[in-house]
This record gives sequence, structure tokens and C-alpha cells, in this order.
Amino acid sequence: MPVPEIITFGCRLNAFESEIIRCAAGEAGLSDAVIVNTCAVTAEAERQARQAIRRAHREHPDARIIVTGCAATLTPQRYAAMPEVDAVLDNDAKLRAESYRHFHAPISGAMGVERSKAGEGVSLARVRAYLQVQQGCDHRCTFCIIPYARGPSRSMPVETIIGEARARVAAGACEIVLTGVDLTAYGADLPGGPSLGEMARLLLAAVPELPRLRLSSLDPSEIDDALWALIAEEPRLMPHLHLSLQAGDDLILKRMKRRHSRAQAIETVRRARGLRPEIAIGADLIAGFPTEDEAMFRNSLDLVAECGIAFLHVFPYSPRPGTPAARMPAVAPEIARERAARLREAGAKALAADLARRIGTTGAVLIEKPGSGRAEFYAVIACPPDAAGIQTMRFAGVAAGKLTGVLI
Repeated sequence: MPVPEIITFGCRLNAFESEIIRCAAGEAGLSDAVIVNTCAVTAEAERQARQAIRRAHREHPDARIIVTGCAATLTPQRYAAMPEVDAVLDNDAKLRAESYRHFHAPISGAMGVERSKAGEGVSLARVRAYLQVQQGCDHRCTFCIIPYARGPSRSMPVETIIGEARARVAAGACEIVLTGVDLTAYGADLPGGPSLGEMARLLLAAVPELPRLRLSSLDPSEIDDALWALIAEEPRLMPHLHLSLQAGDDLILKRMKRRHSRAQAIETVRRARGLRPEIAIGADLIAGFPTEDEAMFRNSLDLVAECGIAFLHVFPYSPRPGTPAARMPAVAPEIARERAARLREAGAKALAADLARRIGTTGAVLIEKPGSGRAEFYAVIACPPDAAGIQTMRFAGVAAGKLTGVLI
């Protein structure tokens, strides 16, 4: 069935929701439209979304432009005022087919395939699929507007998660990535308060046909005992932790209103490696947060090497109007960009070191497309072009930031 073009900004949760939008709009018969799924994390993200809206209108002047996502939920009037925009949907409405039915779009005008600035897609037909298990956030980090766009933390019941996982496996998924706005808050709002670790254990037990389960971003202050036990004991839980660190300096963390310290972040990584020596570490870091001086930044920079953060996501701070951080003494944008570049350079070195230590080892690789797969420890593997499914490979070398896999 023809579907509209979807342009996605922001996080993996937005990428997951874009797939739901694609299905909902297709079910409603909408085709000659461009749907822009926005992000509100920074002012820069909003600027890029507005730019994409104008570009979409230039490229497809006869198409309807529908704007949704976090930025559209927070300031719908701003997007409704754009002459290019035909409709604005909030984060709840965007996921329902009835939201698209009144556009009466002809089926013959399909726009093409999805474009996503968030990286991987989440189609149920793909071997690697995302499953949203939590929505919203109860915390108030000073740089973040998302709790106002997504609402309070809500968790999907365990039995529903199990059903969704079975459907994805039946559709061909070999790996499921559990995702949410604040994933480690999972379960606090459910009867009995099941933790993330307890839910993951029940999921794996109920869906034995699922080969691989992976977790998206985790708050290091909320990793529960059941999850630590799974990390230690469950081979189907992938050895890969992506931590929401944001900074490596205690005063900056306090001003961000984060709930962990630098020492706690380091201890989290130490404990994870003690339980699973092969584990890979990823993290989010913000460069140039208000009041950050060179010494404070150095603490973040040094954390990359100290923790061996191989998969680093770096964001130069951009003020988000309406947040406390936007009222704090700012770091010059050019300094924030320069610090972000230094963090990315440190991340590249950490990745190179992590890949180098794996040369000569073997592991299971999930083939995601011809010639490319994903190791259990998240690294991209260059594979033989005819490989398919999950293959055991020996990692023979590194080229262009990827390990080279040889079939065993």
C-alpha cells in the first residue's frame, strides 16, 4: 500500500514511532504527503526541522505537509503558522490512523521511501527491530524539554511487550532493541512495579525463539539488580551498554540535575566489564554546557578514555528555550563546537582501541544487509556478501572503522 514520505529527526524512539506513523497513514489511505516527525531536544533540532519543511514544500509543491513530533507538540502554533504546513499533530495523534483519514489523499500519488536522520529504521520485516516499552519522563534535567512534550513516564505491560516481541520475531526479527524515553524508569507505574531487568527476564523466558535482545540508552543511576544479573548470566542479552552520561564533571552534572556522579559512572562501567569482559560501552555527552570551563570539559574528555567509550554520541550544547539551562551563563557556540570535535576525536580513538582488541576473536554476527552485519558488542562488521542470518565469524582486521568478519 502506498505511504507518504516520512522525515524523522531526533532519537531512536522517534525513528520507531515513524514506522508506526507510516503504517497508520498507509492504513488511512494517505499517500501524497510529507510527514515531518520533529525533535525538540535543542533549538538547532527545531531549526533543522523548519528547514526540512521548507525544502519538502519546494521539492513536492503539490504534497500536503504534516508536522508532528515533540517540537510540534510543544509549540503547535509555531508550525501551524508556517505557510508550507497543512496540519500539525501532537505525539498522541500521530500514532492513530484516524488522524490521517480526513486528508482524502489519492492512492496513486505515493511520494517514495522514508528518510530518517535517526539512523536505522524499525520495520517489522527487518532482522533488527525496535520495540518501545516506555514513554515519557518524570525527571527534570535542566537542559531537557522532553518531559513537557512526552508527558509523565508510562510503561507498556509485560504481557503486551511479549506479544509485540513475538510478532516481530514472526515477521523475521532476529534482534529486538527495547527503547523508551527513560528506559530504566520502566515499570514504576505498573502494578507490582516490575523493573526493567525483571521485564527483560520475563520477555526472554516467554519468547525463547528470540535470539538477541538489546537495550537502548540507560540511566546509570537506575540499573536494577535484576538487570545486573541478566548482564552477568544471559547470553541472549547483548553485551552492550549505552549510558546516558551527558557529562564527566560533578559540578556540571549537578547543574544538569543529573542523578549520578562521575565516580558512579565509572563504577557502572567497571561493574559491567567485571560481569561481561567482552561488553562494549556507549554514551551520550554534551559539550559546552552553560558554565563549563576548560577544566570541567577536561573531566568529560578524560572520561572517554577512562571508561573506554567506544560508541560515543556527542552533542554540542544548544539552548532550548523554556529550560533552566537556557537561563544559565552560556559557553560561546564556537567553543562548544570545538569541544564537541575534541570529544568526537577521543571517541574515535576509543572505538579504534576497542576494535583492535577484538581482532583474532570470534563472535556471532547478525547480517543486516548484504556485506554488513552487527556484532553482539554492537560494532558494524564487514561480511561476505552472500552471508545471511546469524553467522559465527572470526574478526580478522579493521578497515574504515569496521571489523572484517571471516566465516567459520
